[in-house]
Amino acid sequence: MKPAKIKTIFRCQQCGYSSAKWLGRCPDCGQWNSFAEEKEAAKAGSGTARQLTGFSSEVVPLDKVSVEEFNRFNTGINEFDRMLGGGVVPGSLILLGGPPGIGKSTLMLQVSAAFSNKKGAERVVLYVSGEESLSQVKARADRLSIKSDKLFLVSETNLENILAHIETIKPNVVIIDSIQTTYRADLAGAPGSVGQVRECAAEFLRAAKSKNITMFLLGHVTKEGDIAGPRILEHIVDTVLYFEEERQQVYRVLRAYKNRFGPTSEIGVFEMGASGLMEVPNPSLLFLGERSMNSAGSVVVATIEGTRPLLLEVQSLVTRTNFGFPRRMVTGYDTNKVVLLIAVLEKRIGLNLEAQDIFVNVVGGVKIKETGVDLGIACAIASGFGNFVCPPKMIILGEVGLTGEVRSIAQISERLMEAEKLGFEKAIVPKSNLKGIKHKGKLEILGVESVAQAITIIKG
Repeated sequence: MKPAKIKTIFRCQQCGYSSAKWLGRCPDCGQWNSFAEEKEAAKAGSGTARQLTGFSSEVVPLDKVSVEEFNRFNTGINEFDRMLGGGVVPGSLILLGGPPGIGKSTLMLQVSAAFSNKKGAERVVLYVSGEESLSQVKARADRLSIKSDKLFLVSETNLENILAHIETIKPNVVIIDSIQTTYRADLAGAPGSVGQVRECAAEFLRAAKSKNITMFLLGHVTKEGDIAGPRILEHIVDTVLYFEEERQQVYRVLRAYKNRFGPTSEIGVFEMGASGLMEVPNPSLLFLGERSMNSAGSVVVATIEGTRPLLLEVQSLVTRTNFGFPRRMVTGYDTNKVVLLIAVLEKRIGLNLEAQDIFVNVVGGVKIKETGVDLGIACAIASGFGNFVCPPKMIILGEVGLTGEVRSIAQISERLMEAEKLGFEKAIVPKSNLKGIKHKGKLEILGVESVAQAITIIKG
């Protein structure tokens, strides 16, 4: 029998689209400069993809399909369990990504220890290291004071050998560190290539579902911050977790970007220390702990991350520019949205900001993705420009429209309850939200219809 002919193709690293020649722009996903050369057999491609369709070959009516209850099991790491929706679902495939050195391997080793050492519910864990030797993993475990007879280690990158170890040990939890180092020997292409990552992930998915094993895949990121490999990798897995913080920060924010068994955009906050990643149960108190109470340009806002209300400090610095074109620098929020708020302050409030450099920062490194903090950011800029101080026990909530009106926001009651727990006394909220507030507590709630009204209240 003749060996399969090897041919050269070019594959998009984002979506997996293949072409016989290199293309500058992918015609499928539109990504520029994403094609990489690969070698593959002319008749390759049917293996794993067809196996995945073998979960159920019987066609049944919808009303006769039995619903399986998700019996979650907890790790004991509350921040990790909460962001997964209350615990880990057996048979799920979870992808954990983040920059190098952020703490992915450390967190997974701690999760492994939590699974294997939980009294009365010990689970067998197989930790597969493709980047470190066993002695290096053991040295990290010693630093974290991890000891367990239910935690097994193996240094392996060959997919077939990893699956053989799973058959032998029969673990409840498997951790692959990392998916980019794993390869199938019968596939052309280097480890980490689109074909290898896709096929290995698909095989791990089949193993997780057929054997009811919880599997964690650790993933590298590209220089743009995306998880390396084809975009289909994120579609294959059940959950995508991503470390957002920079390595230089003490605190790490872990966000759920996708979760088939729980809420998305949920976050967990951890602090990196000598004993590993320690959970931060009250991140609002943490982010506000070093706030200066009497500084112009400082405002407290409340955002919603998944199901958790989070209080954050927004700081602005407004100075006269020395250049012909003023600078607008924003950290932690959408720059275009801040530019829009500056335009509203100029047009509707009459602030002369055209000759001012404006810097806006969300303290703590958290990236806010919802518009309920618009009013707080606008007031912070106005405070920095006018050099007046926002009352230290005041929180500001609301979305800002182009006409300067303050629009209603979602989950207002949850935000106010979190503010009350942290000792805040006053809250500026959209007037249209007043009827929907379920619990006012001891907060003095001030409804406003425009940005101008909010600034007037702050000035007193």
